[in-house]
Amino acid sequence: MNNYNSEFKINDRLISINSPTYFIADIASNHDNDLDRAIDLIHEAKKAGADAVKFQHFTADTIVSDYGFKSLDSLSHQASWEKSVYDTYRDAECNVNWTEELVKASKRENVEFMTTPYNYDVLNVMNNYVNAYKIGSGDITWIDFIEEISKLNKPILLATGASDLEDTKRAVDAVLNYNPNICLMQCNTNYTGSLENFKYINLNVLKTFSKLYPDILLGLSDHSPYHSAVLGAITLGARVIEKHFTDDNSRTGPDHAFSMNPETWKDMVDRSRELENALGDGIKRVEDNEEDTVVVQRRCIRLKNDLNENDVITEEDIEFLRPAPKNSIEPYKVNEILNNQVNKFKNKGDALYFDDLME
Repeated sequence: MNNYNSEFKINDRLISINSPTYFIADIASNHDNDLDRAIDLIHEAKKAGADAVKFQHFTADTIVSDYGFKSLDSLSHQASWEKSVYDTYRDAECNVNWTEELVKASKRENVEFMTTPYNYDVLNVMNNYVNAYKIGSGDITWIDFIEEISKLNKPILLATGASDLEDTKRAVDAVLNYNPNICLMQCNTNYTGSLENFKYINLNVLKTFSKLYPDILLGLSDHSPYHSAVLGAITLGARVIEKHFTDDNSRTGPDHAFSMNPETWKDMVDRSRELENALGDGIKRVEDNEEDTVVVQRRCIRLKNDLNENDVITEEDIEFLRPAPKNSIEPYKVNEILNNQVNKFKNKGDALYFDDLME
């Protein structure tokens, strides 16, 4: 028996394989250290179709080492930042004193307020305001912190970027030691927005997760452009999608360039809702909108000649043509009617029915 739930609620919203995909707009540092701007982004995200808005709460001195980054030879995507890594993180801090205002704004918009906490002090503050936690990929090896978050008994969204299966299993175990409500999210943590990144997103990892943890809730934390990764993830069973959100990709800041904007976000949600409808329930049947097609596109057995009452039906008397009215005899049943007699006069071109045959 699994020690995790196949569904859970974030506030009053059910997250499950049979529920609509849950979209989290990660505002992250895109507030640009401006509370009014942060509130405007909440409004824009909701209008574009987000189910939740998420911030990232940290202080620079509790997430990065200024000395450590200055000693690195390579800074990956951070090499293009105008300021040092430490100063960029300091500028990107989301002031915990904004929390009341951000929560009020989220409630006004009827959108869920969420955060990724990055230290214990933040965790203690935010637990009064959030109904679920996102754990960022960078903290996947900080097991003590993962366990502390899990003990709060609120749903955990665990991102697995830049990690292997051993890292993932270790972190999942840490959550499940205390909390059965987990969404396991595939992620590729390259923030360049390059089209080259599609070959690294590796959506089929979701299949691996599903085999390793049958019926576990799946998600995708994505930083690639456009909608391909999101639509693919939903097809493979992801029901939580997180992407960064801004109102202007040309703004200066670490996250703006690769974020979704209101137009692309809305298009992503619209295309995803179309896909959800298209995926269906997996039961093969004649659908309601195909009832007429069954008649006009299928063939039935029709007469090539007039037949009088008591005439015997031969192969020379029949052909297989459209349309096929309801209850007419289908071609695969031909052997059931050959050498039988008709019980009434039938015109050339008529469809045959079993009611036309002698008992």
